[in-house]
Amino acid sequence: MDRFDAMQVFARVVETGSFTKAAQTMHISRATATQLVQKLEARLQVKLFSRTTRKVKVTDTGAAFYQRVIRLLADLEEAENGVSQAHGLVEGRLRVDVPSPLARMILVPALPAFHQRYPGIQIDMRVSDRAVDLLDENIDCVIRGGPVSDQSLVAKRLGELQLRTYAAPAYVRHAGEPAHPKELEGPLHRVVGYLWAHKNLHFPYAMRRGAELVNIRGSYALAVDDGNAYLAAGLAGLGIVWLPDYMAREQVARGALTRLLADWRLDPMPLHAAFHPSRRRSAKLHAFIDWVSEIVSTVS
Repeated sequence: MDRFDAMQVFARVVETGSFTKAAQTMHISRATATQLVQKLEARLQVKLFSRTTRKVKVTDTGAAFYQRVIRLLADLEEAENGVSQAHGLVEGRLRVDVPSPLARMILVPALPAFHQRYPGIQIDMRVSDRAVDLLDENIDCVIRGGPVSDQSLVAKRLGELQLRTYAAPAYVRHAGEPAHPKELEGPLHRVVGYLWAHKNLHFPYAMRRGAELVNIRGSYALAVDDGNAYLAAGLAGLGIVWLPDYMAREQVARGALTRLLADWRLDPMPLHAAFHPSRRRSAKLHAFIDWVSEIVSTVS
């Protein structure tokens, strides 16, 4: 039995709560995953899981063993990374999930420079704004705007995105230009709603001018959960939108969007990379995170 393979499978079963999910994320059969854990239990002469037809639960002994296993796996990865880095190599497959506008407008166009710096890193980039289960979906890290609510993850702040208020010229001609944010709560105006992934709700925007603070929710005819769709709705004149500078800059330059309420500001949106503690020592992950932080600092 390869103890390393068995410990990897054991750790993934603990993290996903399922032999089936663990096997899927590791690209092996469920039978293979089950056999490896059974052989590990036989070697240790302990029960690592209590199994029923409905669920798998780690035992107290298994939970204690898991803490040691993840340290061992992390030390092994760090040792391998140390050898690679000593020869100037950071390599491997990296699975990330990033917001669609950030991928399309910022990260993908800049990737040639990243691959020139790290030619050995292969990136699987999923593009979405939805909530992601990192362990269940075998994702190394996600990049998201706003706070990271999952306390089981490690979050690294990449920077801040400045938000401003915009609308299409056609919308302004039809509804008029608001002089105060409170007008956005009235019957003449509509906003485009954004459904935040962690709650699937449209949250109010806090707008400030000096000591004055107004929370604006507004009424909407359309709410979306994707950044590209949100921008498209604003361009189509479906309502007022709040956009980070990098999304609005080109549209304003070509006259497709008009900035509104310029004397009011919004709190910057923090941008985070989040990953499971078991990935904490991954050199390729930190190379990617540091690079994204560099790129964000040039556009925010």
